[in-house]
Amino acid sequence: MRVPRTFAFVDLSGFTNYTAAFGDDAAGRILSAFRSLTREIASERGVRIAKWLGDGCMIVSVEQMNCIAFALELEHRSAEVCAPLSLRVGIATGHALLFEGDDYIGSAVNMAARLCDAAAPFEVLLPTMQIERLPEGVIAHAHGDLELRGFPGPISVVELSGQVVTSASTDTGELWTRSPFLA
Repeated sequence: MRVPRTFAFVDLSGFTNYTAAFGDDAAGRILSAFRSLTREIASERGVRIAKWLGDGCMIVSVEQMNCIAFALELEHRSAEVCAPLSLRVGIATGHALLFEGDDYIGSAVNMAARLCDAAAPFEVLLPTMQIERLPEGVIAHAHGDLELRGFPGPISVVELSGQVVTSASTDTGELWTRSPFLA
């Protein structure tokens, strides 16, 4: 079954060198903090952690804006929690094959992974042609064209920055605090 999704690959840049310099225990503490923060933000932003990839992860979202909001918030909040390491993120949107019920195969998945590999520390990259609608507070800056392994020709890419302006919550749990439910 082919489904439209947005994928993000996130990587803790410099993790291998950090582990070599400071040891497994120190690296484990940073990785634990990173994973905890990732789970928290994924829950808040309505995205799913599809899989952990050592010092990174693959994110799946039905809505592109939720994925972008997740990536930028994780980037900002991890700057302190994961210091001295930094994040790099690649995002891509498209149809993918839902494989065996819990994995995804397709060009968008591969592109997100390649963009993550190409990103510098503190960069969130997205193909220019895939921008649907940016969340309020997010700015797209031209990054230029990138040659991505497995893709023919250069891909025009933007770097996303800014902080998402959070709108009022629409959690249905709020309904219980309003009339006629209050005594």
